[in-house]
Amino acid sequence: MGYEIEYYCVSHIGNCRKSNQDNFYCNGKYLYIGTKGTKKTIHGSVKPSDSAIFGIFDGMGGEEKGEVAAYIAAKNIMKVSFTDNPKDTFDEYCKQANAEICNYTKRHQLTSMGTTMAVLLLHKKKISLCNIGDSKIFLLSNNELQQISYDHVLFSINGRKPPLTQNLGIPEEELTLSPYYAEGEYHNNDVYLICSDGLSDMVPVEELKQILTTASPDTASELLLQSALGHGGKDNITFIVLYIKKKSLFHI
Repeated sequence: MGYEIEYYCVSHIGNCRKSNQDNFYCNGKYLYIGTKGTKKTIHGSVKPSDSAIFGIFDGMGGEEKGEVAAYIAAKNIMKVSFTDNPKDTFDEYCKQANAEICNYTKRHQLTSMGTTMAVLLLHKKKISLCNIGDSKIFLLSNNELQQISYDHVLFSINGRKPPLTQNLGIPEEELTLSPYYAEGEYHNNDVYLICSDGLSDMVPVEELKQILTTASPDTASELLLQSALGHGGKDNITFIVLYIKKKSLFHI
């Protein structure tokens, strides 16, 4: 028996933003700067032996070019050659992407710009997770949906969105990056959701769970997008849904 991973990727500018500062990395695809989103859902499948990478990057900075930070982070992960020690490789990637974002900020005399990062590496023996910031990764397993990424945030004050304590784009002399890292195993029918806060802040967790448990893979992504837009669509909306399926080696 082997596994196959079916993926669906969507990026949308939302109802209120003038630009899309989100980006993604979906098995080799990402957004170019200035692109408002995916014109249609990106769909495909991979096998664990392909060591496929999927990630979401939520740029910060408004006029300070947050979309550039997200683009740099997405493009840089394409250059990564993952070894049998993914944690060390992720640490090195974060350092390199962070340095490139900081150098861009300095060269263009910007105050600051940055991006979150939430990535899954699907390789032969295990699934590796790495994140910085508050873009989230959820796992739906046995009809239970739980967040498996870690939010690098301070406590919320007066119901406001809590500020980040970690992101890519912070000079080394100001803060040492501490990416969150975890590993998991393949299980048949597990579903992973990687998303920017344009989805997770708009759609309640119970509604995310309902869509992922009841809708078919072909329709779930559209329902997630429409739900985020229907709840206000106040931010850019970008997400990737991954379906883990066990495949028989024999075909009758």
